[in-house]
Amino acid sequence: MRITVNQKPFEMEEEDPTIEALLARKGLTGESVVVAVDGEIVHREEWKSRRLREGDEVELVHAVAGGSDELVIAGERLSSRLFLGTGKYPDPETMKQALERSGTELVTVAVRYIDAGERPILQDIDTSRYRLLPNTAGATTVAEAVKLARLGREATGTNWLKLEVVGEPSTLWPDTAATVEATKVLVEEGFVVLPYTSPDLVAALRLEEAGAATVMPLASPIGSGQGMPDWASIRRIVERVSVPVVVDAGIGVPSDAALAMELGADAVLVNTAIARAGDPPLMAEAMRRGVEAGRLAYLAGRMEAKPLAAPSSPTRGVPVGSGS
Repeated sequence: MRITVNQKPFEMEEEDPTIEALLARKGLTGESVVVAVDGEIVHREEWKSRRLREGDEVELVHAVAGGSDELVIAGERLSSRLFLGTGKYPDPETMKQALERSGTELVTVAVRYIDAGERPILQDIDTSRYRLLPNTAGATTVAEAVKLARLGREATGTNWLKLEVVGEPSTLWPDTAATVEATKVLVEEGFVVLPYTSPDLVAALRLEEAGAATVMPLASPIGSGQGMPDWASIRRIVERVSVPVVVDAGIGVPSDAALAMELGADAVLVNTAIARAGDPPLMAEAMRRGVEAGRLAYLAGRMEAKPLAAPSSPTRGVPVGSGS
């Protein structure tokens, strides 16, 4: 059943869903949430019994501090700062559950030749909920990347693109010179380019100059789960470029995602660490919380690191001397 939620199409799998079911699908607890259906407010005590109908226009509203903390890429606003890949999951249902619990709004998809009997990934992604980000994974030259980008745009209907041009196969390390060149070509063709790159400041600056909508430095090699051994390079990029920085590849656990966000990254992209976890949906939720915690810590501002201890309790007036 199709309804509209906050002016965007939304598909409900249930035939006769309640407002409570909708909130659960959206990952909302109901705290501080106001619900209106077709312009009329529905009170909290009615959420369990109020049924939604085909074509209903639902508004979900809550109060926020002045100036929301949404991520803006190429003029588009995203509430979630966790992007997900769609490969390597054991089955489509597990992937769908992981996407749900992650809270993501942006998912990557690869462009591949059709194999007989192969299930198209778009059958398992609700495009009314998730923005697609086709990628050029597998490209090793500018020409290959541009070809895959054009095919991806035709297949998905979006001009957003995760650009990958690999220069070394065993590490899948990006060819930064070719990535910069391909970015220039694709920006001229109207693509919104989000390029995967090395944690090299100069490469990031050149990609920004080429018109990239973000820069996406790797934390460590794709699929390695090594975390962020060179965090200082990521921080240098964050401090110098003006476009959003999305840490991509190598994140293994939520603390890696939290660290990236604490450094000031705008988002992280995770695939293998979730898809290959023992419980992918649970790990997706953990990554979501790691990203949120890291972002809050960055906004709060960490304390100054000191070389010596500084007591938390006052040292004056402490009773001293021997007891009886």
